[in-house]
Amino acid sequence: MGLSTSSNFAKPDDAFRAVVEAHRGLSDEHSAELDAALVLILANHIGDIEVLREAIALAKRRMVDASQQQQQQQ
Repeated sequence: MGLSTSSNFAKPDDAFRAVVEAHRGLSDEHSAELDAALVLILANHIGDIEVLREAIALAKRRMVDASQQQQQQQ
């Protein structure tokens, strides 16, 4: 099973809101700790190292793309 990049949520905005709300009131350090814990919990739930590697690669590409877009706008 490959990485699914389309929304699997009936209400994707609710999922996004839940993640944002979980960070509300946290310091930057605690927010980063929450993200790390959430990633590890969800990675364990997936239980497929190849899907995890694909997700990591996609996340890194998105970060690079966003950084390049910011540099081009300056």
